[in-house]
Amino acid sequence: MFRLALLALTALAAPVLAQDVDCANTSVQMEMNFCAEQDWQAADAELNQVYKSVMADMKSMDQTLPPELQGAAETLRDAQRAWITFRDTNCRLAGYPMRGGSSEPLLIYGCLRQMTLDRSAELQALTEY
Repeated sequence: MFRLALLALTALAAPVLAQDVDCANTSVQMEMNFCAEQDWQAADAELNQVYKSVMADMKSMDQTLPPELQGAAETLRDAQRAWITFRDTNCRLAGYPMRGGSSEPLLIYGCLRQMTLDRSAELQALTEY
């Protein structure tokens, strides 16, 4: 539901997609929203790679443990699912100061980007022990 609402908010930016947008020099809100979405998607792609790597590490860890101590991979999966729910809800909340305005997606995408970057660092830290 959250993603559908966010897509609806950014649908207004569709004309921008047909143009080349220089995200280093945005001048209108639709461009800022578009660039913020691109930044979040890049962070999300990085998180997906980190998650796959950490999941492989957790599966390897599980294989080295006796059966009664295994569960790292399953716990990582459960934690990630819970984190996604938290992130989406938290970032929806972050948009409320501009609720209904053209800047609401900028706040939401900025939140999504930062939380996603932070989560990537958290997951990477799991493998540093």
